[in-house]
Amino acid sequence: MTTNARLLLVNGPNLNLLGTREPEMYGTSTLADVERLTAEVAESLGYQVRAIQSNHEGVLIDAIHEARADCAGIVINPGGLTHTSVVLRDALTGVSLPFAEVHISDVYAREEFRHHSYLHDVAAVRVIGRGVDGYADAVRELIARF
Repeated sequence: MTTNARLLLVNGPNLNLLGTREPEMYGTSTLADVERLTAEVAESLGYQVRAIQSNHEGVLIDAIHEARADCAGIVINPGGLTHTSVVLRDALTGVSLPFAEVHISDVYAREEFRHHSYLHDVAAVRVIGRGVDGYADAVRELIARF
């Protein structure tokens, strides 16, 4: 494996509650399940995954900056930061790594404020409303672009 045969998996605020938070919307899979699924799919394609989840925007931005050193791309579910964070967008565009934006639920079938994404026009891949399987799809679609 080369040093760039790695993906950074970023999960934003409240995604640590997967499996217990609104299971009718997000399902019963946990964050550990998501990380395991993502790693398995990536490994089957010759990539490793480094995963981070934080409820703190600055921690996520630091991890994205660090990814420049050893990652080929990023898979990110920014959670609510999707709709509010210009600085997260700036971090993602600033590192010049292709990234996939993932949302477990169909944000377009939800409240109006969730329809706007600060990432949509700069993401290489967008996977929306496919449940946690969307992470696997995002990994496949992102790697296919390398």
